[in-house]
Amino acid sequence: MNSNDTIRPSSGLSRRGFLAASAGAAFVAAAGDFPGTAQAAAPFVLPPLPFAENALEPVISARTIGFHYGKHHKAYVDNLNKLTAGTEYAGMALEKIITATAGQADKAGIFNNAAQVWNHTFYWKSLRPQGGGEPPPVLKQKIEASFGTLEACKKELANAAMTQFGSGWAWLVLDGGALKVVKTGNADVPLTKGMKPLLTIDVWEHAYYLDYQNRRADYVDALLNKLVNWDFAAQNLG
Repeated sequence: MNSNDTIRPSSGLSRRGFLAASAGAAFVAAAGDFPGTAQAAAPFVLPPLPFAENALEPVISARTIGFHYGKHHKAYVDNLNKLTAGTEYAGMALEKIITATAGQADKAGIFNNAAQVWNHTFYWKSLRPQGGGEPPPVLKQKIEASFGTLEACKKELANAAMTQFGSGWAWLVLDGGALKVVKTGNADVPLTKGMKPLLTIDVWEHAYYLDYQNRRADYVDALLNKLVNWDFAAQNLG
């Protein structure tokens, strides 16, 4: 495949198809109303990206988005539909599936795929073209109360993203009224521990390897300074 070959998800929804599907597939988070997350009716569907595939360039290329969204995210949706077909989980809200199956070895496949559908949908909403900059005042005040400065918060997020061994996620969360930075491995998500996610950074290699190879630090730095969607985090703060 050459650099001009952009993967387009074969199951991408047209506007007409999305309007039809969205009547039965709206994402609602168990720990609160998270804009852009999903509660899906059976079958689970791949939500549309909140931006064009090339909108995050040059920080994240259209080629990376094509693989990450069109292959990886789609595969989690497809696997979840296969694993839940004919079970009590078919059509259940993603967050309910996640909390009902967390920590159960015999339900690991269902948990991993449901959580990864949720995590990826949340990740796309955590990014926006021409992002970064200053958070909305209400979020900035909360950040300063918890971390001292915005730069200190970003430094903690970067450290969590860099020190997550192997695949996983770095999160800004609301926990007991205070903001915290936490990291999770593989598909794990903070809402299973009663925390409310505000935004996330994906540090699975498929999120950055085509663009940055093993330079995870460069990816994280560029994301925090140029793509992070503070407005989304403020909406989740409520």
